[in-house]
Amino acid sequence: MAKVDLSQLKGVLGKFGFLRSYSSLVIPLVILVAGFVVFGVVLLMGSSFKKTAEKESVPLASNVKSLAASAVPLGQVEIEKAYEQQWQQDANQVALLVKRTAQRELLSYKMFPEPKDKSMLIFDAFGRSYRAGIDALIEKVSGRDCPTDAEIERALPRIRGMKLGRGSSRRAFSRRRGVEATITDELCREKAASAAVYVNASDIPGYDLWKDYKYKTRDDAIKDCWYWQVGYWIAEDAFDTIEAMNGDSKSVYTSGVKRLLGVNFTSERKMYVRRSKSKTSSSGKGPYYIYEMQDGLSESFTERLTNNEIDVVHFELRVVVSAKSVMDFMRELCSSKENLFRGYDGTEPPKRFVHNQITIVESNINPIDKDSDEHYLYRYGDDAVVELDAICEYIFDRAGYDVLKPESVKKSLQKDEKKRR
Repeated sequence: MAKVDLSQLKGVLGKFGFLRSYSSLVIPLVILVAGFVVFGVVLLMGSSFKKTAEKESVPLASNVKSLAASAVPLGQVEIEKAYEQQWQQDANQVALLVKRTAQRELLSYKMFPEPKDKSMLIFDAFGRSYRAGIDALIEKVSGRDCPTDAEIERALPRIRGMKLGRGSSRRAFSRRRGVEATITDELCREKAASAAVYVNASDIPGYDLWKDYKYKTRDDAIKDCWYWQVGYWIAEDAFDTIEAMNGDSKSVYTSGVKRLLGVNFTSERKMYVRRSKSKTSSSGKGPYYIYEMQDGLSESFTERLTNNEIDVVHFELRVVVSAKSVMDFMRELCSSKENLFRGYDGTEPPKRFVHNQITIVESNINPIDKDSDEHYLYRYGDDAVVELDAICEYIFDRAGYDVLKPESVKKSLQKDEKKRR
């Protein structure tokens, strides 16, 4: 770099008279200007270098920024593992609760899946257990029936023996009929006041069947026992619903549910005709599994059918209820219910489970003619009453009870499945 001769610079400046007075400031000023020039050059070079570096390093910079934004915080892995474990536990818990819905007490722990006793007497014993179970359910809801013909006859012995005099036979006959009606009505009122709900055991399917059971073959008998065990579980839920609805009521007059007309597994109102009756129990009136929509008692909006995970059964429930209790009854019927489970062999300590397996797929509400043959001996009180006819779907989780299902039942179902294919 060329050296600057300061004496020469001063000589040049001396030629300008007006600068001679400020000659002592010139050199610092020149140095300052030179500094600014150098600083500007450095800034320009730095800016250019920065742009070049950013341009050439965009992919790398973007990746670094992306990784920085998505970087997993310290301990996040452990948190995610905890969430996954919780989700797995929730799924397992749901599966367990569903499985438990089909784990119920049995009428006989000696029958399923295969009775060890080869005697035919075991089926009579099962029948007695079934009938005793229905009797216990009726007693639990304080159920009674209307007066029987025999009871009415016993209450009217003197009236029946009244002689009708000549010339006044029509009047005497009318008077006798009036007395009969009064006594009959009083007897009916006493029955209504002494029961919380009208129930006749013969209206529960299977009750009369097992009174005088007709044995055919061992496999058929085992299948009958299985299907009627399923039917008993369904009837049990119907009675639990009545008990919950009527609460502490001691009289039909104050009960919401006045009368149980029947729990049926066949119906005259069926929309479809079953193609095969082989799926029913040998009595022809017990529960059966629904594999095709036309097999059901009604067209089901759920479209659920028996498959590898669930068994589907339809039943019809007919009751006389107070008109203001219809919706409450339907909600209660479809609500959760408690049950005990003592293990598949009945030897384990009882566990309390909850099941909720009923869906109403069709319902009809009909007025009642109290003077009709079906109702004239019944007294329902002052409330407006109607007949509720509900077609229901009942779901059994196969993982919960397939271990109990007899081989004869499984083989029968497999045979039906092959026929449908």
